[in-house]
Amino acid sequence: MIIVMKNNTVEEEINKIKRKMESLGCEIHESRGKNYHLLGLVGDTSKIDPSQIEANRNVDKLMFVQEPYKKANRLFHPEDSVVNVNGREIGGKKFIVIAGPCSVESEQQILSIAEDIRESGASFLRGGAYKPRTSPYSFQGLQDEGLELLKLAREKTGLPIVTELMSPDKIEKFIEDVDIIQIGARNMQNFDLLKEVGRTQKPVLLKRGMSATIEELLMAAEYIMSEGNERVILCERGIRTFEKYTRNTLDLSAIPVIKKHSHLPVIVDPSHAGGLWWLVEPLAKAALTVGADGLMIEVHNDPANARCDGQQSIKPERFNCLMEKLRRLAKVENKEL
Repeated sequence: MIIVMKNNTVEEEINKIKRKMESLGCEIHESRGKNYHLLGLVGDTSKIDPSQIEANRNVDKLMFVQEPYKKANRLFHPEDSVVNVNGREIGGKKFIVIAGPCSVESEQQILSIAEDIRESGASFLRGGAYKPRTSPYSFQGLQDEGLELLKLAREKTGLPIVTELMSPDKIEKFIEDVDIIQIGARNMQNFDLLKEVGRTQKPVLLKRGMSATIEELLMAAEYIMSEGNERVILCERGIRTFEKYTRNTLDLSAIPVIKKHSHLPVIVDPSHAGGLWWLVEPLAKAALTVGADGLMIEVHNDPANARCDGQQSIKPERFNCLMEKLRRLAKVENKEL
């Protein structure tokens, strides 16, 4: 339920309504804009008498939210959310690019790639320290050493780092060391983990699960936001379909659909979607065109010998060329890159 207040309602009257709703067991999610003031009610609203609220002379109208997600709903927050990470904005008019290798392999590797992508204009450095793999025999990442190397790359280049959290027992370390906590596709519905990151104030990059619907993705975001952390960035990375040629099927339609129903920023991962390096560029350009707020791209200086996902990684030179094309396209789409 959303209470739409009349313009110019004095703060004292608004606080009276808020106190009344809280006394009935509702959590208040307040949203203000130039021409609106909304009080979103989260919780059991069965005790609320709508006629009493509508009788209040300061209330313009009531709106009933049908979707199960509330805080992630655009009705609760009509304007696009912008997540600020160390002075870098994700959402709104900005178009950001997160780039780096699938996994951190060595100091020389991560420092070299970080410097290359910074020169090309990337906003963030990604790299896997703890790697969830389908096979238990595959490379699982450098673990704590990998995270230390990411921190070193951040120190050398100034790029904020994005890396995946797999287990709640590492959360304190991630809060201290990481700029954006990534929740991978395999953990999208790991609700205990979502609640844990929800209790932090770290930005969270939430990837869509392999077979998740859009509503399930937004409900996963709701788990994080319901704990108090509203700094959530969604990521479309392709879903599992009957098609086997590509690694996944990139659901480009998900971006405008999410934008219609939610205020959260959405980025696209064309590397995991296509699974082939030569698909990264066309999928990246398509993502910008349909309204994405950014990209996550795998870049490796030696893909043929990468320890993880080399077939979908592009070299720094190709990444630089892609960034030039994206800058031109961003101007057409009224985005800032």
